[in-house]
Amino acid sequence: MNATNVAAIAAWSYGIAVIGYFAFAVRMILGWGGGIRASLLLASMLATLLWAAASTAFAVRLFPEAWLAANVFDALRYGLWFVFLDALLQARRQQNGLLGAKRLIPRWAIALAIIGLVASLVISDGSPLAQVLAADSGRFEFGLRLGLSIFALTLVEQLIRWTHPEGRWSIKPLCVALIGIFGFDLFLNADAMLFGRIDVDMWVARGVANALVIPFIAVATARNTGWTVEMHLSREAVFHSTALVVSGAFLLTIAAAGYYVRYVGGDWGRAFQIELLFGALLLIILVASSGRFRSKLRVFVSKHFFSYRYDYREEWLRFTRTLSTESALQGVHERAIMAVANLVESPAGILWLEKDGRGFMSAARWNLPQVNAIEPLDGSLPRFLERTGWVVDVKEFALARERYPDLTLPAWLSSVPNAWLIVPLISGSNLLGFVVLDTPRTAVDVNWEVRDMLKTASRQAASYLGQIHATEALLEARKFEAFNRMSAFVVHDLKNLVAQLSLMLRNAERHRTNPEFQRDMLFTVENVVERMHKLMLQLHTGTTPLENPRPVDLGPVVQRICAAKSSNERTIEVAVSSGIVTFAHEDRLEYVIGHLLQNAIDATVGGGSISVRLYRDAGFAVVEVADTGVGMSPDFLRERLFKPFETTKPAGMGIGVYESMQYVNGLGGQLLIDSTLSKGTRVRVLLPIADSAAAAATPMREVA
Repeated sequence: MNATNVAAIAAWSYGIAVIGYFAFAVRMILGWGGGIRASLLLASMLATLLWAAASTAFAVRLFPEAWLAANVFDALRYGLWFVFLDALLQARRQQNGLLGAKRLIPRWAIALAIIGLVASLVISDGSPLAQVLAADSGRFEFGLRLGLSIFALTLVEQLIRWTHPEGRWSIKPLCVALIGIFGFDLFLNADAMLFGRIDVDMWVARGVANALVIPFIAVATARNTGWTVEMHLSREAVFHSTALVVSGAFLLTIAAAGYYVRYVGGDWGRAFQIELLFGALLLIILVASSGRFRSKLRVFVSKHFFSYRYDYREEWLRFTRTLSTESALQGVHERAIMAVANLVESPAGILWLEKDGRGFMSAARWNLPQVNAIEPLDGSLPRFLERTGWVVDVKEFALARERYPDLTLPAWLSSVPNAWLIVPLISGSNLLGFVVLDTPRTAVDVNWEVRDMLKTASRQAASYLGQIHATEALLEARKFEAFNRMSAFVVHDLKNLVAQLSLMLRNAERHRTNPEFQRDMLFTVENVVERMHKLMLQLHTGTTPLENPRPVDLGPVVQRICAAKSSNERTIEVAVSSGIVTFAHEDRLEYVIGHLLQNAIDATVGGGSISVRLYRDAGFAVVEVADTGVGMSPDFLRERLFKPFETTKPAGMGIGVYESMQYVNGLGGQLLIDSTLSKGTRVRVLLPIADSAAAAATPMREVA
């Protein structure tokens, strides 16, 4: 390999280190919080960045000045790492109460290290391309660098030794990174000292090697808040990075095995290599799609890279997303099971809810068979869950029942395969139900953090399910309310039909031989039968008429109603303009006008006059019914008249005016009522005129 190729590869290697350390240094500056240790760590990162940049420049241009700058910054970063490690060791002395004792690293050792750093710069003349350029370098320089690497590893060993076992978790990633940096340099300098020159391949790989330790330093920075650098690592990023490293290691292993098989297998070597690679590809696909593998990897990352198992923000977002996302495949109950189960890597579960006071029954299941059993409301399990709110570990209960006093697990639980946890769903102080979870895909330690997370999440799920059930109950109540209101309307119409039939029967004795009365009686019976058929249809379809509105000539309708309501005892004054047509349902419109006229008749029982007029006004057809009867008070007119079930008549139901107003408004019209107590009432029905194209768009106003 010639010098040009080596230089190109080296430029890429150290360029990767430049990018990595630059990004990490920027992230540290953005999360800067001050402090001596944070300052030393940032300075070490910047010195390493400058060393990598100088090495890149040397690889690109081969300037001796760049090589000298690289050596200077290399010595500087070593010195900064020494000072940083010493600061950490002094902090460990304070924690262990050794302030009055000797220093963990003698001052003479630190002085020798400083002398070694300076001496390595003074005598530095060895080039990493010495082998290619046929240049040789002395061994003394490499011996000094070898000693500095050993001193650095000694500092790391002292840091691990003097850190309390419970606190080693926080510095373990940093120690791994520094062992990687100084250990690599140890082998590089040992090889150079042995052969009198730097190994080109090792020097080229040094840039990438230093870049690979950045994630470990980042994890250590996130774990040590005392370094006062605000650093947050995404669990997803660590998870995917770990998965990438595992995949890379697997592929390297397969590549090595394939290389061995190809060159040892003889004539069949290449075929064996292809078969091995194909099998490895299938294995990668299987592992990548395995939920159990992902669960194990997620647990491994949480246990070894973070102080807490959960990234609470991400877990809560995933929980609420699972719980609230509408799905055609899973209902709200199945989603509640999934949301709780995903917190502990459980692949299945059953939801039990209280049903109409009969007990707790299986309401939904996810990846488990149906369990047909009823848990009594006063059973041992519901009473224990409601009283304590604890998460019951079935396996722990089997081993140590004394931890769950006064609890007896139901017999039906044995029919749930691999039952693991019983999570109560408590809203307020009431037990809505519970979730039985299946054994997780990977081993999960049910510690205080897992239990607290399940309790909090289950309360949220219980609140959500309670809200859903309350909404369903409200909708059901509204359906009954609508049905009852419709029934009241139907009863009101039946009352009017019964009144017509009763009047006909009272007159039948006197006029049964009168042919004209017989014709009217047949017409009345036919009309009643037709109205009753329509009422029966309304019971099935609601109060809205089935047919679309049609043109209705109002003149004949008004005259027919007035003729039917007139009698020898009561005279109705009628004034009808001809040719006024509106879009409506003739039978419903006849009912509305007839009801208003009947109200006028009832209001003038003690005496008074009644008039009915039909005329045009401002694009509307106006049917006016006026009387000089008892009238209505302003309070009743304002507060009660247009409300259902409000009436002033002893035998009234208070539905007619409300139903009339609803129908007229639905046609685009308006019902206006003026009344004065003891003086009378005027009712006006305003309907859009059918022959006016602009009638529907004309704003309604009160007509004088």
